[in-house]
Amino acid sequence: MLERLRPIERDALGIWLASRVSMWVIAGATGWMFVAEGQNVAPALDRWQQWDFHHYWGIAMYGYEGDPTGVPNEAFFPGYPALLWLGHELGLRHVLAGLIVSLVAGAVAAVALGRIGELDGGTRVGRLAVLAWVTAPSAVFLAAPYTESLFLACALPAWLAARRQHWSAAGVLTALSCTVRVSGVFLAAAIAVHWLVTRRSAEADDARGRWSWAGFGWLFLPLAPLLAWSVYLEQQSGDWLAWLHAQSEGWDREFTSPWAAFDRTWQAAFGGTQSPGFAWMFRAEIVAMLIGIVLTIALVRWRRWGEATWVGLQIIAFGTSTWYFSVPRATLLWWPLWITIALLAERRRWVLWAYLAVSVPLMAVWAAAYLTSRWAG
Repeated sequence: MLERLRPIERDALGIWLASRVSMWVIAGATGWMFVAEGQNVAPALDRWQQWDFHHYWGIAMYGYEGDPTGVPNEAFFPGYPALLWLGHELGLRHVLAGLIVSLVAGAVAAVALGRIGELDGGTRVGRLAVLAWVTAPSAVFLAAPYTESLFLACALPAWLAARRQHWSAAGVLTALSCTVRVSGVFLAAAIAVHWLVTRRSAEADDARGRWSWAGFGWLFLPLAPLLAWSVYLEQQSGDWLAWLHAQSEGWDREFTSPWAAFDRTWQAAFGGTQSPGFAWMFRAEIVAMLIGIVLTIALVRWRRWGEATWVGLQIIAFGTSTWYFSVPRATLLWWPLWITIALLAERRRWVLWAYLAVSVPLMAVWAAAYLTSRWAG
């Protein structure tokens, strides 16, 4: 089977699997390095049952009726918990099912990222993009029973299909991504912008200046799962936007001005209002936001309108929330970031070594924080 894969696909899979070995080594080490004297080392699977996983587990077990985990679980879309439920029905523990989903979905995402990088700069760029992605500081969430890997397994092939103007595949995959995270809405917008750019290019190249509507209808397919989700929530709670209001009720995330959001985050990071463990994560939130802003500006300057839409809409959403929250995790979804790093590293080798010198230690620290129940964004 491996012989049928192209070189970039084999390389991407190899990098992904090697990185999983590294992540499990870190997970194993944290089990005994951070255990209190006299206590037993936590079982390997139990270390992965942290933070948002409990909400996914609650939905898989009890659905969206009530608040089994103490918060309104409508904040979490149903695609990932549905797979946890399926795994449990097949006899697996929910956490093991989640880890398997992340492992398989991450492999799909790695191959797609490698292919996108290959389109932008050749096979070496594709390999470097995957390497930069799997060694990102927050890469533990690609292995954890979280939604990042599953979402990217839909989103990256969707973007690859859009780049090749396979609009039906792009529409179907984007619709699937909308069942996993609200980020699917931003992806749908980015693909719509990319469709518009390609149509304008086709019109300019056409001798008669004819506008082509090919693929236009598929752009609306992602609305189907979003509408179905809203209808379900309305029937359950009487609120079409229960998922949005749950963010406010459970996590105090409401629309606010960009300057107020920055001020609250800055105070949390440097104002002494948070414990040291939380303060350092808020500092990481600020750094991640700065990276996103710079990346968006660069993509606009390069006229990469679809990618700029994808990253830019997320920056706007994060920047107008109560404070910056989960931005470092979101960087895992920003494939233009990893391809940009790969392009720079392909031209200047020192960029790769500088990146790895910073990112790999941070990745280990981030993973240890998550696996020992410390807040890791």
